[in-house]
Amino acid sequence: MATVRGFFTPKTATGRSSLVPAPPWYYSGDLLTVEYRTDPARVAELLPEPLTLAEEDPGAVAIIWADWQSCSGSKEELLDPVRSQYKECFVVVRCAFEGRTFSRCVYIWVDKDFAIARGMHQGYPKKLGSIHQTRPYSYGQAAPRVGEGGTFGATLAAADRRLAQAVVRLREPSETNGFVNGHPMAHNRWLPSIEPGGGLALDELISSAGQSFEGGQAWKGDAEIELFDAPTEELAALRVEEVIGGYYRQVGVVWNGGTLLRSGGSGAE
Repeated sequence: MATVRGFFTPKTATGRSSLVPAPPWYYSGDLLTVEYRTDPARVAELLPEPLTLAEEDPGAVAIIWADWQSCSGSKEELLDPVRSQYKECFVVVRCAFEGRTFSRCVYIWVDKDFAIARGMHQGYPKKLGSIHQTRPYSYGQAAPRVGEGGTFGATLAAADRRLAQAVVRLREPSETNGFVNGHPMAHNRWLPSIEPGGGLALDELISSAGQSFEGGQAWKGDAEIELFDAPTEELAALRVEEVIGGYYRQVGVVWNGGTLLRSGGSGAE
C-alpha cells in the first residue's frame, strides 16, 4: 500500500502537489482598514452558540483590505511570486466566550486557491472574490504616500457583483490599527458528515493568533464606505450606521497553529 504525503490535499507520494505546506506560515502586507458601527442585532445573528456579543461596543465592525505576500518556512514561494502574492478582504466583529473578548472573521474573500485552503484549516470562511486597493509608493505621482493627506481607495467584488467600496484619507499617526481586530480570533472549523443527515463530522471552536507580529507606523484618518447587496452575499446586512474611521499599516505576521476552545455543540446546521 502506498504512503501518501502532504499537509493538505491532494496528497501524493512526494507531497509536492499539496495546496499548502505545513505551518508556520509567514505574511507581509499592507492593511487598509475601515471601522464602523452597525446594529448589534445584525452581529448577533452571525455568532453561533456559545459565542455572545462583546460587552463593549457590540456593533463595531472592521472591514480590512489586505495586499499580502506570504510563504512557508522554506521561503521558496517568494521566488515564484504567483504562489506567494494574493489579496483579500475580510470582515471582523468582536464576541465573547467565557468572559473573554475575541475577534471573529464573519466574512472573507480571497483571490487564490491556496489562501482558501489555509482558511479551511484556520476556520476562516473564505470565498473567491476580486479585491483591489491603492498601493503606496515613495516616488512618482501615480501613488499616495503613507502619511498626512495620503488617500487610498479599495473595492471588493464576488461573482461579478460589487460588494463594497471605500476611501480612506490619512490624517495623523495612530497608536493602533483600530480596535475591532485587536484580539485573538474565535473561529469555528466545520465539516458536514458524508452521510445524509449525519450532522457535522468536524465541529470545533478554536482560538488562534499570530505567533509573532511586527508593524510599521499606523496612520488613521477619515473614511467613507458603501456596501452593496448581491444574490448570494449578506455583507450589506451589516449596514453602516456610523463610520468610526480609517487606518493604514504595513505588517508582518507569523502564524503557527491555534488552541481548541470547545468541541461540538456549536448549534450549527
